[in-house]
Amino acid sequence: MTFSSLLERPRTPSPPPVEIQFLADSPAIEVSEPDYDPTALSPISAIFPRYASISESAALPQTSPLSPSSVYLSPYSPGPTSHAEDDSIDGAIAQPFEFKQNMAGRLPASMAALRQAEFGRRRGHKFARSSVSHQIILSPTPRSPLQVPQSLPFPTFKEFRASITSEQRRRWLWCTCHLLVAGYVQFEASHSLSMTALSHLLFFDALGAFLCVAVDVGRNFEIWTRGSLRNPFGLERTEVLAGLAMSIILLFMGLDLISHGLNHALENTGGHEPHHPHHHERVSPGTVDIAALAAIISTIISATSLGNHARIARAMRPSRLPTWVPSILRNPSHLLTLSCSFLVLLVPLLSITFSSRFDSALGFTIATAMVFLGSRLCHALGRMLLMSYSGGGDVDALVRDLETDDGVSAVQEAKVWQVHYGLCMASFKVRVRTREHVERVRERIASAVRNRLGDGYGEGSRRLKWEVSSMIAVDRE
Repeated sequence: MTFSSLLERPRTPSPPPVEIQFLADSPAIEVSEPDYDPTALSPISAIFPRYASISESAALPQTSPLSPSSVYLSPYSPGPTSHAEDDSIDGAIAQPFEFKQNMAGRLPASMAALRQAEFGRRRGHKFARSSVSHQIILSPTPRSPLQVPQSLPFPTFKEFRASITSEQRRRWLWCTCHLLVAGYVQFEASHSLSMTALSHLLFFDALGAFLCVAVDVGRNFEIWTRGSLRNPFGLERTEVLAGLAMSIILLFMGLDLISHGLNHALENTGGHEPHHPHHHERVSPGTVDIAALAAIISTIISATSLGNHARIARAMRPSRLPTWVPSILRNPSHLLTLSCSFLVLLVPLLSITFSSRFDSALGFTIATAMVFLGSRLCHALGRMLLMSYSGGGDVDALVRDLETDDGVSAVQEAKVWQVHYGLCMASFKVRVRTREHVERVRERIASAVRNRLGDGYGEGSRRLKWEVSSMIAVDRE
């Protein structure tokens, strides 16, 4: 038998394998040709009876696994066995997801309270002490909330203007009138150095009146007097800062008057012609100076009704003045303005010629007083802003008085400082001999501070408030 005869001999087909024969005999598999749609994106579409379909076709032809373009389904894949399961499949096909209506916006009050209660809790563990780190690093002990707020709302300009009462509005209008009086005196000065200095003093008084009204309006808000973590002493120290700015203005106005007076004096010497005309009598003898009279009236009204510069005057310790001096004259600014105005008013009434030399001498005197007053105010208010105290000698006398007490063995530390116009603080560190002297020494310190350091800082409700703290150690139990 040749090789060619073997090739020409017909071959007997071999039977298929047992696994394929078993699958072919199984009734769960039907071999059919898949429908082919050349216009479709996919040549086949499959349906899974138990888990719904991925297309709109009703049935999937289960083809043979030998076909390269067929989908092979196992005969052991379970199919629907009851009508209830068919209904659930139809429901799943109709609505595969369960959508819930949710309204956008703020959460309900109950949900917001629940989230607020859960805020800050540790997530990720069912129990509080399930982590090893939580057993080593314990959570801090719960503390009661602070009595002092973290911050207070700051008023806007619109709120500030809306909170002005009718009384405060009338006072504000009077401050404007006081400023107009200062402008009128400056207009009537006519190159008189003394009247120019008087107008500068009136301008300083008008600024003080505006500041007093602004402070009174600021007291309508809680942030002005109540302390917080952001502003421990409220906004009352803002008034001290404004007073310091006014003191600097007064100082520079005095220096400006001195420089102008020296320029005019040098122009009239050495044969040079002055740039300004010669001084003429502004008011004839025997007549009333209207400008000086208006300055006196405006100063008295502002001092009595508004109390301008009252808190600034307390910084210069007016208690050292004699007791017979009226309260309006205890203020150095009012004293300077009224004395200058009365002198300018009396000179024409006494038929005294208001010469240029007298005018220059009076102007230089007022300017020098303005420089002295402004420098003193700057020094006092600057120390107040730096949390210091101006009465150092009184503190030393107080410490010596405490050391003479029988129960006190030593005064280790004594600190006194003024926060603003209405508050001073004192801190003492004292050692006593026995425990029985602790309460008595603490009361003695508080009363001594209020009696020795608290006198002479105003009257009634304007008196300084003192906060005294004392740390007392015992030598023997």
